[in-house]
Amino acid sequence: MKKPVLNFTINTVMSICMSAIIGTGFLIKYILIPGKERWVKYGNNVELYWLGMDRHEWGTLHLILGLVLLALVIVHIFLHWKIIVGVYKKLIAQPLTKKIVALAFLFLCLLLIFGSFFIEPKVKSVKKNNGQQVTIVTPL
Repeated sequence: MKKPVLNFTINTVMSICMSAIIGTGFLIKYILIPGKERWVKYGNNVELYWLGMDRHEWGTLHLILGLVLLALVIVHIFLHWKIIVGVYKKLIAQPLTKKIVALAFLFLCLLLIFGSFFIEPKVKSVKKNNGQQVTIVTPL
């Protein structure tokens, strides 16, 4: 396959993935709403489905699409590496500044990708009271 056709194909699939990620995010946030919001909207804790999948299954699809997009972005960067390096060299003249900016960029990207694995969630116990859930917050 010629490089322009390959680039066009990858960019097209990346655009479709990004659109699907945005669409599933909106679906999870505004249509298949979480339990607390279901109580307010429907008067009780109902289960919401679209195309036979609940919000957690759509969340899994959302994650898978994100991982596919990540893989495509890596391929995209690989295919355009010479252009990226050439532009970077023209933008930043000082060798030390180039290294600092590159390391800061790499650190930020790694922090945004893997930082969530180091977060401790706040734990709340849930008790049922007359058909409604009551949340009790206790310090750890």
